[in-house]
Amino acid sequence: MAGGGHAAVLTLSCPQRSGIVHAVSRFLMERGFDITEHQQFDDGVEGTLYLRTAFSSEGAVDADGLAEEFADTAEQFGMEFTFHPAAPPRVLVMVSKLDHCLHDLIYRWKAGNLAAELVAVVSNHPDLRPMAEAAGLPFIHIPVSAETKQRAEAELLDVVEEYAADLVVLARYMQILSDDLCRQLAGRAINIHHSFLPGFKGAKPYHQAHARGVKHIGATAHYVTADLDEGPIIEQEVIRVDHRLSPQELSTVGRDAETLALARAVRWHAENRVLLSGHRTIVFP
Repeated sequence: MAGGGHAAVLTLSCPQRSGIVHAVSRFLMERGFDITEHQQFDDGVEGTLYLRTAFSSEGAVDADGLAEEFADTAEQFGMEFTFHPAAPPRVLVMVSKLDHCLHDLIYRWKAGNLAAELVAVVSNHPDLRPMAEAAGLPFIHIPVSAETKQRAEAELLDVVEEYAADLVVLARYMQILSDDLCRQLAGRAINIHHSFLPGFKGAKPYHQAHARGVKHIGATAHYVTADLDEGPIIEQEVIRVDHRLSPQELSTVGRDAETLALARAVRWHAENRVLLSGHRTIVFP
């Protein structure tokens, strides 16, 4: 993000009408902020404007104070809005036994290009403890069975609170979350699905893909909802393949797609580039 000093982001949606961008720009400029990035989408079908404006100043930005000051402008235009502070969101990663997504997230976090702070790893298996702890991340093992699922999810929520996690990332966590947990994590939990949704569901998706002779392998990063694998889509990655690849080779290609889609989704969410609009997303990459 360009500009010096502290930075923050304003995101909003409201009915389309003239004067919206001017009102936002005037509000920020009157308070001495420098607008460093501005993106908007005018949805002619819904009659709605979606906006993301990043701004900076030489001093600290009080997001809560700005929200109070902006309330009159928001009411005038019927805006739903949020001022996001500069601090990177704290991310809790959930995994099972597959390590490729966790490894990729750790690498990007250590390299400084994830725009988020990994704070802990939770898993229903102990297998990835060495990877997490080698990265300096606490590893919390929460076994899950049909009998213990409710207790395990309560423990997970305690961990989310303990580590003040802003975002939960299911990095190939192979357990279905309950409807109640999905509702409690609404808008702050991202899952990676091993297909270009809609696609092959159930076990051995790459074997199904091989049997059908697919020509593309894909992955879908989406917000978690009670409707399994049907949450608002943030990002999708597609890689072309052909008949020469075995199911194992397709799986390798698919893992590449998964890591790319998930990393982009996490970064865009962290940078407040994703706006929810019902069952879909507006993404300003």
